[in-house]
Amino acid sequence: MAATAPSAPTAPRITAVDTYDIRFPTSRELDGSDAMNPDPDYSAAYVVLRTDAGDGHEGHGFTFTIGRGNDVQVAAIDALRSQVLGRPADELCADPGTLSRDLTGDSQLRWLGPEKGVMHMAIGAVVNAVWDLAAKRAAKPLWQLLAEAEPEWLVSQVDFRYIADALTRDEALGLLVRGRQGAAERTALLREHGYPAYTTSPGWLGYGDEKLTRLARQAVADGFTQIKLKVGADLADDLRRIRVARAAVGDTIRIAIDANQRWNVDEAIEWTRALAPFDPYWIEEPTSPDDVLGHARIRAAVAPVRVATGEHVHNRIVFKQLLQAGAIDVLQIDAARVGGVNENLAILLLAAKFGIPVCPHAGGVGLCELVQHLSMFDYIALTGTTENRVIEYVDHLHQHFLTPVAVRDGRYTAPVAPGFSAAMRPESIAEFRYPDGTYWAAELEPRTQEPRTEEPRTKQKGAAA
Repeated sequence: MAATAPSAPTAPRITAVDTYDIRFPTSRELDGSDAMNPDPDYSAAYVVLRTDAGDGHEGHGFTFTIGRGNDVQVAAIDALRSQVLGRPADELCADPGTLSRDLTGDSQLRWLGPEKGVMHMAIGAVVNAVWDLAAKRAAKPLWQLLAEAEPEWLVSQVDFRYIADALTRDEALGLLVRGRQGAAERTALLREHGYPAYTTSPGWLGYGDEKLTRLARQAVADGFTQIKLKVGADLADDLRRIRVARAAVGDTIRIAIDANQRWNVDEAIEWTRALAPFDPYWIEEPTSPDDVLGHARIRAAVAPVRVATGEHVHNRIVFKQLLQAGAIDVLQIDAARVGGVNENLAILLLAAKFGIPVCPHAGGVGLCELVQHLSMFDYIALTGTTENRVIEYVDHLHQHFLTPVAVRDGRYTAPVAPGFSAAMRPESIAEFRYPDGTYWAAELEPRTQEPRTEEPRTKQKGAAA
């Protein structure tokens, strides 16, 4: 009997897309409180991509919410599962842009946006998980993977549909080619000195004056040169709080203020002018994030106070319009609001084209961990500068991540672990999974007798995250 030739090994594929509803009870201490969101429970709609490669690598991603509705966000990620399961892992990691285009192009799911809201954030979580997997398989932190990538390949990852009137492929390629000049030297500087940060930790609206003063002074002692205060609930209260903050940090430290979309346009102008004697560096989200012309009018009226926005901007198209309209002085990307790394590459390129500094939104659950990689790429391989650029930092919930951010002397240190810094600790998932994690089971026991399940939402059981 003739011997049978050995079959070729099967290429590894995505075998599971596991989702988790993770919620932290931050409202108990008013951490994260602001004029629009007084009692947030910081939460993550969390996804893990698993393969049969046998190398132990998984792709972790999430999007950020503030409590109720996180289950809706998880359901949106679940709706993408069928388009991810079975995909060849090698092809997926070699070209995440293909998946990004497939997910945003699904006509039936696209109807729920298009390219905005819960569905788009779900796409971002899955796409970011792919980038996490790709960076781990390449044995590089994501910032390094992006910074060392060929400009032509990076351009291939960007969807220029709807933004080509402001940024063409050739212009983007030119920006990236020029951005690589001196990249090796900047990489060495980044590894030695890190990337500038500012902190919002002193400024939550629910904190009293004593806590504000103590945390503001601590921020200066820790090396931060900028802090941020939440404003917008009561003008007299805001005037008192910014007076307290200025007395605590002195005249050389920047104080940004953040209204979290609280005001109408005229109100934003009036309120910002009232706070202007205390030299606020920028006013953040002064009105609806969708109001491009409103932001332009506010910017013209409150100068020299800068206008910043972006954490709730839906997509690259709205960012394009903010830049075209001259509506902002500072652009604030969010790693988990838009469609993942691919769309944030487009936004970073738009900002570079228009010469507007990017100061990312962070804090939340894991947003600091993610967005540091994007700013570090921007510095090394695109704009080549950190002038007037800072990443937001909030000192809570980092302990739940396997590779948490490290901030020293007011600067983010460059991550060294392969991946996107997105993986949460298994024990944190077990404790804060909603509603059946150990914390929430105890918290909710008197209120519900609903059956609980210990398995993640998946069509195939996987190991614990």
